[in-house]
Amino acid sequence: MIAQKEQINSSLSFLDKIFKYTERGSNAKTEIIGGVTTFLTMAYIVFVNPAILADAGMDKAALITVTILATAIGTLIFAFVANAPFALAPGMGLNAFFTYSLVMGEGIHWTQALGVVFISGMIFLILAVTGVRKYIAEAIPKELSVASAAGIGLFLSFVGLKGMGVIVANESTLVALGDFTPTVLIALLGLLLMGIFEVKKVKGGILISIIITTVISIALGYVELPSAIISAPPSIAPVAFKLDIIGALKLSLIGPIFSFMFIDMFDSLAFLISCCKQMGLEDKDGNIKGLSRMLYADCTSTLIGALLGTSTVTTFGESAAGIAAGARTGLASVVTAGLFLVTLLFTPLLGVVPGYAASPALVLVGVFMFSSIRQIDFNDSKVAVSAFVTILLMPLTYSISIGLCFGFISYIVMHIAAKETNKISVTLWIIGALSVINLMLS
Repeated sequence: MIAQKEQINSSLSFLDKIFKYTERGSNAKTEIIGGVTTFLTMAYIVFVNPAILADAGMDKAALITVTILATAIGTLIFAFVANAPFALAPGMGLNAFFTYSLVMGEGIHWTQALGVVFISGMIFLILAVTGVRKYIAEAIPKELSVASAAGIGLFLSFVGLKGMGVIVANESTLVALGDFTPTVLIALLGLLLMGIFEVKKVKGGILISIIITTVISIALGYVELPSAIISAPPSIAPVAFKLDIIGALKLSLIGPIFSFMFIDMFDSLAFLISCCKQMGLEDKDGNIKGLSRMLYADCTSTLIGALLGTSTVTTFGESAAGIAAGARTGLASVVTAGLFLVTLLFTPLLGVVPGYAASPALVLVGVFMFSSIRQIDFNDSKVAVSAFVTILLMPLTYSISIGLCFGFISYIVMHIAAKETNKISVTLWIIGALSVINLMLS
């Protein structure tokens, strides 16, 4: 018994040397709890991401394995490179942009879309290494960054409602209310449950709701049970290393490449800075300790994700739940990654989740993202017009990049009209010019 305790203490001491959780006021137990909490709040991605990307013509079974692997690998990279309690996974909004704007909207093949993701990740990495990202970050108005998050939220919710069958195409009005079929009612029940669980602060509420609606679908005969519960995960061969980088090098894809890079960089920066301040990871000058390493981990994960066959892998907002539970180091991320790897054994169960059961998650995530709109000062007409245009056009054009382009252009035009061109940096002028070119090519 004594020898066993000594072995445990030795193991804990070894982990502490690697992750330094004692130095950050934490302990192994708290880190484990934080890692489990993060896993529960974001596990829904293994259902939702494959369902979205499958609409692009990709193999859904392979996508389940790829989603899990990309999530686990990205999270482990973050754990050991940055030693911070963040998890990474294919980003919500970016996966919808990949499928519905790029593949279905632009009409390009999903292999080219993966090439776009890879190129955007490479540009992000170059900007991070050279320090140029700092100048771009300072040049982009905060209002447009916030508006893009809100616009993506509306876009996600629109896609989610469509996937649920709540809204359908209509020749006269473009969209209309769909019929209340049994599957639509099940999907609405799922959305209702997610909302209730969110109000009650139930950890893993989205995951629980998806499981409940899937079980109901099985009981009513809308979904068939798999032949096995545990098996080897599906091969990733149908999608892995299929990216077409050369095919993505087109002038018409400059906008999407920039949009992927812009959203990944600014969402990651804002989220990382906010959480790191909460954890006290600031130096005496207010700079975030290890921020560069965190960004390297983020963009490296995007490159790996594209190679494996998924859309942009980015820092997941649900990591905040683990941080709130006390996680302070990469040990929590190791726990999260380990739990995702365990789910590889249960891929037959993951594969039976119907699209209408996963789609309500898009709506709820859209709500979370749209809530950022309160940071916009709508009393300032210059800001209000450009922010509103950005938010509105993302769902209406079914394109995040087009919404961003109109947002940048309108921001510049409004400031020219107000004779406040001094507030427009050289970098923003360049972005505005690229936005005009992208719209002309589109």
